Amino acid sequence: MRVIFVEDDALNRRVVRDMLRVIDIDMAEAEDGETGLAMIAASAFDLVLMDLRMPGIDGLTAISRLRAMAAPVCDTPVIVVTADMAPDLKLRCHEAGANDVLQKPVALNALIDAIGRVAAASGGDDLMLD
Repeated sequence: MRVIFVEDDALNRRVVRDMLRVIDIDMAEAEDGETGLAMIAASAFDLVLMDLRMPGIDGLTAISRLRAMAAPVCDTPVIVVTADMAPDLKLRCHEAGANDVLQKPVALNALIDAIGRVAAASGGDDLMLD
């Protein structure tokens, strides 16, 4: 499984990268939305983890731009990973095209569960964890 985490905070990226290593998943990293979108367009990923608050374009805008790309890139599942606690957060994320939302700090079990939910919903056997 190829995963990219678009997140401006290096510590948050390191924590999630270490969690994914526990389940034998390597993670690419992007520090902002523009860089993340360029990497996603250039190289096929099975899953995008997306922060919402970043310099330049925010996560919701990045997700909307991803969904506007050509197939199959536009169909890449996206899990938002955010510290935002707004009451309408999940609705806004789903309206932008996110498949799921995780609150920071992320726990390993919550991350595994979210990946499983996204895999089940998309029928993506390549997203399933061994």
